[in-house]
Amino acid sequence: MIKANNIKKYYGDLQVLKGVDLEIRKGEVVSIVGASGAGKTTLLQILGTLDSPSNTEDSSLFINNTNVTQLNDKSLARFRNEHIGFIFQFHQLLPEFTALENVCIPAFIKKTARAQAEKRAKELLDFLGLSNRYNHKPNALSGGEQQRVAVARSLINNPSIILADEPSGNLDSESADNLHQLFFKLRNEFGQTFVLVTHNLELANMADRKLTMVDGLIVS
Repeated sequence: MIKANNIKKYYGDLQVLKGVDLEIRKGEVVSIVGASGAGKTTLLQILGTLDSPSNTEDSSLFINNTNVTQLNDKSLARFRNEHIGFIFQFHQLLPEFTALENVCIPAFIKKTARAQAEKRAKELLDFLGLSNRYNHKPNALSGGEQQRVAVARSLINNPSIILADEPSGNLDSESADNLHQLFFKLRNEFGQTFVLVTHNLELANMADRKLTMVDGLIVS
């Protein structure tokens, strides 16, 4: 599902990733923990093809048997849209659009027909307990509801991989717990692979595997 080899990342003279090797199987929920500055978010961005390794000549990143480091920008954008969903600490919903419209955006980018996209978006919002929130804009939703809309948006194109960066870091404890349980329900229902960067040890310990990063390397 995901196989990364010798991933390094430099920002000027600062080396953030120092040769990360990683393999994640289909349907796994994997958490990545570590102190701030350990390289967790940088690694997640590279796994999500939002950034690229500094050492493209002697590294590789295979996702669904495709070496994404070899794709051009247009092909990479298409691959990302079709295969990877993202959930961030801050929901990143567009305030001028309704919940339904926000969920549909990745499908519209994929050029999915509006009727088909809205049908799928409603199915996801229903599944996430938001059937009465289709036409609400983000400022009319609670924090937990906003994050569930963001989860629905990440699922709209049926991606095989969901990457989440501190997904519950901005939620109260009850909403965070509900979101954590939701990830495992989604994995069981839809078979997605989840990679979760988190400081929340409860979530980290729920995962099938917990990986610890120290100083740019996975150490356990």
